[in-house]
Amino acid sequence: MATLQDYRDERVRKLEELQQLGVNPYPATSHRTATAKQVIDEFATREGQTVTVTGRITGLRKFGKLAFIVLRDMSGQVQLFLHAPDVAELDAASGVLGMKQLNLLDTGDFVEATGEVIKTKTGEVSVGVKTLRLLAKSLRPMPLELTNKEERFRRRYVDMNVNPEVRERFVRRSKFWQATRNFLESEGFVEVNNTVLEATAGGADANPFISHMDALDQDFYLRISHELPLKRLLVAGFEKVFDLGARFRNENYTEEHLPEHNAMEWYWAYADWEDGMELTERMIRYICDATWGTRQFTLMSGETVDFGADGEHFPRISFVGILKEQYDIDVFESSIEDIQAKLKEHNLEVEEVDNRIRSLDKLWKKYRKTLAGPAFLIDMPVFMQPLAKVNANDPRLTEQFNLVFGGSEMCKAFSELNDPVDQLNRFREQQAMRDAGDDEAQMLDIDYVEALEYGMPPACGLGYSERVFWSLEGIPAREGVPFPQLRSEIDETTKAIYPDLNL
Repeated sequence: MATLQDYRDERVRKLEELQQLGVNPYPATSHRTATAKQVIDEFATREGQTVTVTGRITGLRKFGKLAFIVLRDMSGQVQLFLHAPDVAELDAASGVLGMKQLNLLDTGDFVEATGEVIKTKTGEVSVGVKTLRLLAKSLRPMPLELTNKEERFRRRYVDMNVNPEVRERFVRRSKFWQATRNFLESEGFVEVNNTVLEATAGGADANPFISHMDALDQDFYLRISHELPLKRLLVAGFEKVFDLGARFRNENYTEEHLPEHNAMEWYWAYADWEDGMELTERMIRYICDATWGTRQFTLMSGETVDFGADGEHFPRISFVGILKEQYDIDVFESSIEDIQAKLKEHNLEVEEVDNRIRSLDKLWKKYRKTLAGPAFLIDMPVFMQPLAKVNANDPRLTEQFNLVFGGSEMCKAFSELNDPVDQLNRFREQQAMRDAGDDEAQMLDIDYVEALEYGMPPACGLGYSERVFWSLEGIPAREGVPFPQLRSEIDETTKAIYPDLNL
């Protein structure tokens, strides 16, 4: 049975034969005038016209003086019809191949074909080829199918060829983020991209990645959030600002989380959390319409979520109320021992470094899994959110809302804390938790406190990651990024092909 290396050896032989003929197997130029989809969809107006199409060969059959090639580009596929008397002979200088050189082509090769738009005797729309040029010779054959998850993730470029629906997902991912930008810009927000390396990692509860900058001989953190630099921009005079890009959290892979992922945060001066909730309702609906053309989704869990009609408000649920109703826990009064007893009762892990915040959060997350949503989670205690403004109606609570659907919190937002004294005190509390062993507690950022002392207007801010996209696609996290990180590994075939590299 032929191995991958056998197939590769045969293609290398063909490559060498092409080179001996004087053909450049990897020319720099091509001259496409129509996509495969245009040829098919616009046949009525293009019939008889000469077009040039380009793409990858996915099928090749030759019958004497006739040959049929299936050509695929990103738009779709079209048939190339080759009739020997009509096809130009070999012209090595131009990279043109004749019928006699078709045996040097393989599936996976990229070619350029010029000819008339026709229909064959079987009624299939085709390009009647006059000239055929080689654009790139492939040395490894594409598999007919690819289902092994590990292989799919390692060779996503193969996965997207064999499973085109995977590639289409990333087209939608692009639309998702473009829709986010379009909506915010239409609302008057300005995109400002801030640095990824930060002297202090802040804005979220997460363990950061650490790097070292030789130029300054100082350690820096890869940002875990976009938040604090954006709020510094409010101090600088921006009134509506957002940033969209990668953030990094040194945590384990789950179906909902990746250590590196894209996220967006916006900040809106002179707005509060009520304004933010109304904007969020409109934003998520706009994004759903622009990306999927629907507001109704079936999630990976099998649950359905419907974001409803314009003007409808999402229901609100109370963090304090849920923990009282579901677990008989008073968020403010129950002892840590009582809370941990409830964790054990509900088969939730109790760790040595667990504190009140982490323990309450575990109880909430267990209940959260039952919520299809959408809904806004409100009534978050001050001690659980160091960056949010105190609720004017109850000083124990913050003006925070989290968009919940599919059993997860997908957006976090609040009226931003702009009191530098209050902010410093909350940072002190978080730093004490870090000093006690909580690596995810927030760092004390004195530079940010200093910025607040110059004055920041009242504002609302919101952030979400591409977990929103993964959830609405109904896929786990690693399916939702083109090239997920994996432990480095080189397969045995590659090692055998390049023994001199000592891989």
